[in-house]
Amino acid sequence: MFAEGYLWFLLARFGQGALLIASIFWIWVLVDCLVKEPSEGNDKIAWVLFVLLVPIIGASVYYFVRRPERIKVAGR
Repeated sequence: MFAEGYLWFLLARFGQGALLIASIFWIWVLVDCLVKEPSEGNDKIAWVLFVLLVPIIGASVYYFVRRPERIKVAGR
């Protein structure tokens, strides 16, 4: 009985920690996109909307696909 309750407690804490880390990552990517993405064309608007409307997936795609490309081209 005690072990089962303790397991649920640990799983709840792990879930809260994962949610906190995901939220921090999402906010960081959104700010990075708003501040450092070039304003040429509609790229900035499209990426911001993508990150806002599809939070974790959009932030991950921006971080692993667009950000390295932007750094390579713009240097920041």
